[in-house]
Amino acid sequence: MPPTSPLSSRDSATGAGWQCEQPGTYAELLPGQARNLSWLNPAVLWRSRNDVLARWFGDPTDDERRRWVDRQLQAGASPDFTIERDDPESFSFMLLGDTGEGDAPQYAVVPGFLKMSEGTRFAVISSDVIYPTGSINEYDTKFFRPYQGYDAPIYAVPGNHDWYDGLGGFMRVFCGAPELPPESAPKFPSRAWLRRLLWKNPDVPDEARLASAESLRSRPSQRATQPGPYWAIDAGPIRIVGIDTGILGDIDADQGAWLRQVSAGPKPKILVTGKPIYVDGAYHPGPIEGGGTVDEIVRDPACNYVAAIGGDIHNYQHYPVKVGDRTIEYVVSGGGGAFMHATHTIPRVNVAGVTEDEFKCYPLRGDCLAFYGRMYGRRLRMRRLFELTSEQAAAVIGKRLGITPERETNAPVTWRTSLVASLLGVPGRPHRANWFRLPVRKVYQRFLSPASASYVPPLFKSFLRLDVTPESLRIRCFAATGCREHEIAPPIEDEVTISLT
Repeated sequence: MPPTSPLSSRDSATGAGWQCEQPGTYAELLPGQARNLSWLNPAVLWRSRNDVLARWFGDPTDDERRRWVDRQLQAGASPDFTIERDDPESFSFMLLGDTGEGDAPQYAVVPGFLKMSEGTRFAVISSDVIYPTGSINEYDTKFFRPYQGYDAPIYAVPGNHDWYDGLGGFMRVFCGAPELPPESAPKFPSRAWLRRLLWKNPDVPDEARLASAESLRSRPSQRATQPGPYWAIDAGPIRIVGIDTGILGDIDADQGAWLRQVSAGPKPKILVTGKPIYVDGAYHPGPIEGGGTVDEIVRDPACNYVAAIGGDIHNYQHYPVKVGDRTIEYVVSGGGGAFMHATHTIPRVNVAGVTEDEFKCYPLRGDCLAFYGRMYGRRLRMRRLFELTSEQAAAVIGKRLGITPERETNAPVTWRTSLVASLLGVPGRPHRANWFRLPVRKVYQRFLSPASASYVPPLFKSFLRLDVTPESLRIRCFAATGCREHEIAPPIEDEVTISLT
């Protein structure tokens, strides 16, 4: 049986990992050639240029996805793209998102993940298996090596970073598909021609390196082949539906028609998506080419979705949204290893009937602000200005947002803590002028969060375990702080039980 969970960040600063009794053992798992991924490196930004090119010159993802799907169908994949399994009526599986940086924060998740995955049947990665560009030649240290100890299949839906390499690495590893033949060149002059001129081409596979990597997860119990970048799994009493949201978050018309087809019927369903539907207090329904949205399908009572879980944003968030006479649990699970997106910049939540009282996030806003203050204080050599205790950070956020901190604090709110909160993007109360906080939020999310990788605990990573019975689905979010005590017994940061009857 998994160990009893210790106190969490909602209970104490120690539970958050601010006072580690011992550093974690995950450093022993790191390969000798592993390097910390720096998003301040111009070479990394240049390799990731396809995101910007897709926004400026048009996104080719939908057309490329159709080519991949047509190839899979020609190779004999079933048109319903269903993964056949023999799971019992009661079973468990794991889910984590945005994993593949290949550095210490990713490996820090592994010990607790392996501990809590005991007895599970499979795992799912919800977005961005490999950073920065999904390269086939980086799967060794960023996928096969960290999860070599997980003795069950792993399925995945691609994220935007997996598409920066044309999805070739993802399709090779998860679908066994060879690379696509090159397309004919677009006409000159055109936006498509200019995009093609600047577009990053897929890396040439290093076959020897890939074969060596695949040997790390070669046991029969670990083998998994999925039919394409989107798929469905009938697992015991539930159906899990994974969709590919490409670079910009939409899905093509063919995938939309498939989604409607596999979503029909009363069987309880979980959506796994590369882009979350509710995130940072905002709603992103997920447009479908030709009309409609992903969330229209999720909300349709005839489809009986009970949860929608997305990656892309590197933290944990939970929005229980009432839809008619039922509740759908919308979850962000992107804390699997990449740099941490800020939670302290999330305004007071009031979206789709979900208020601050129902909303949950990890890390807590106060812990996140203290994390950022510590990091930028050291990076800018201004520790006396920026560094806050978690109690000071929680107090200033509580005052600015008008919320009660989850951990009790008596710390005073001073001019310094208020200044740090403003500089680091903490919003004010909704009725106050927002000319300052909105640009700060966008700047932090787009530019400064990628620079927030830290290798000093607490790391505030997370993963999910889902326990299924014919009557219920239990979702638990576990923390990975980088502390030894939390590798042995990962704290539970959130838990919800959903009735399936």
